[in-house]
Amino acid sequence: MLFRGSTLLAAIALIAMPVMARQNGARTWNFESDEPGRAAKDFQSEVGVWEVVKDSGNRVLHQKAKNENAIYNVALVRPTNCKDVDLSVRVKAVAGEIDQGGGLVWRAKDKANYYICRYNPLEDNYRLYKVVEGKRTQLADAKVPGDDRWHTLRATMIGSKITCDLDGKPFLEADDPTFTAAGMVGLWSKADAQSYFDDLTVREQ
Repeated sequence: MLFRGSTLLAAIALIAMPVMARQNGARTWNFESDEPGRAAKDFQSEVGVWEVVKDSGNRVLHQKAKNENAIYNVALVRPTNCKDVDLSVRVKAVAGEIDQGGGLVWRAKDKANYYICRYNPLEDNYRLYKVVEGKRTQLADAKVPGDDRWHTLRATMIGSKITCDLDGKPFLEADDPTFTAAGMVGLWSKADAQSYFDDLTVREQ
């Protein structure tokens, strides 16, 4: 990796990267500075087991718990507090018999109240939900082909209007006033869906 050398140039690059992200109105978590086998910095594992692992030379965040059907695995980025937001993440399904894949969380009050869009290759679909007191309600649905490759999920919410893309294509839209206040962003999987996540990017609008 270019930024792991001990040269002065590499050190300057590491310091400059977060500053540039803030100047561009965005912040990205790519887990390259996190230690494999441990939790990622800024991420609070609310439900499930979230650890940094290596995948083809890169470091990614792995949801590795094998929970029951009704369990939603959630990791929240505690430093975030966003209302109008544009966020994206890369997701790769690794395993799961009950469920597979994963998704993005935003405007989260806590582990039981938030919006989520998620990709499930086991069901060949991409869906948008709201979760209120732990109960999930579907807001939009799209049929998409499922596989075990990396996919990019993106969600944008301005006011009460939500749009969600998959690999650069718009698939989901909804207008929902349930959560109007700013909240945390995070990552999500369901039941035994063991998935990799990388390059979580958050832009406040």
